[in-house]
Amino acid sequence: MLHHKRRIALFSVITLFFSLVFVFFLLFLFLKDAIFPQKKPVVFGSTYMTMDNQYFEVLNSYIESLVEANGDVLITRDGANSQQKQNEQILDMLNMGVDFIFINPVDAKLAMTSLSECERRKVPYIAVDSSLEGRGNTMQVGTVVSDNYAAGALVAQDLMRNRKSAKIVVFYDKNIESTCTRFQGFLDTLNAQSFDYHILFTAFGTTLLHETMIEAQKFLNLQLDFDTIFGSNDPAALGSLAAIQHNNMWHSQLVYGIDGSPASKMMISQGFMQASAAQFPSAIAKTAVNAAYRYVKSGERLGLCKVGVQLVTKENVSDFNIMGWQ
Repeated sequence: MLHHKRRIALFSVITLFFSLVFVFFLLFLFLKDAIFPQKKPVVFGSTYMTMDNQYFEVLNSYIESLVEANGDVLITRDGANSQQKQNEQILDMLNMGVDFIFINPVDAKLAMTSLSECERRKVPYIAVDSSLEGRGNTMQVGTVVSDNYAAGALVAQDLMRNRKSAKIVVFYDKNIESTCTRFQGFLDTLNAQSFDYHILFTAFGTTLLHETMIEAQKFLNLQLDFDTIFGSNDPAALGSLAAIQHNNMWHSQLVYGIDGSPASKMMISQGFMQASAAQFPSAIAKTAVNAAYRYVKSGERLGLCKVGVQLVTKENVSDFNIMGWQ
């Protein structure tokens, strides 16, 4: 009888113990967020002048991977070369509650229409690959760009090493700050050395491959003798090269681009392009994302940061990843 009572008592104690464990487990499930608060994801937004240019796709993919590796979220939009559309996208992202915006403006001046709303709502933003106009922008954390002037200068230096004079065709967009700065670096370097050159033809508004092919065809129809192509980015260089080859007018012209894209590196390795001043979208993304997190955590600002460029030629192209970006 006594043994039976002890068994009942032991069973009751065991039952009570597991009941208490179960109760504490349920309490933990309900109260764990209060006891161990979960990190609220930071929601970033990004918008670019166009995603037709592979460079911006790659830049955004680097930004996205860095943001997601930190457990946060990136919402991406394509401005499609329309500042009005990009302004609408920024307002939409603000209404979605984004905490921070990466912007590559279509038009640096007109972008302030929507960015003034960022100022009003106290949402910080950072410019990537292009600057923004306007003073007193308290919510602009900084600007991260390639050293575009140096990129143009590198191309000019290589041209002078390979030619005693040059008859040049230029493709750039006078409405895009980066391409204008590259072209200025190119011209200033040639002029500083009193290099004998003549610009035969300048096509504006050509930073996409298909646009450049059309403009290049217009030039080729003029039947002018030329020996050098300056493309303000790789799509411009590759588009002009495609038009030249399509018209069977290839005769070892020096074709220059700026980007260091996989396609340009392949053309350089095969001898169809002379060189490309390589940008480093991975470094731009890392700099911009790190600056964003520093601001979110401590309010520290970046200011202007220029990321270095490097000339890719047939002599050093093997040092780069031909199939990818750097």
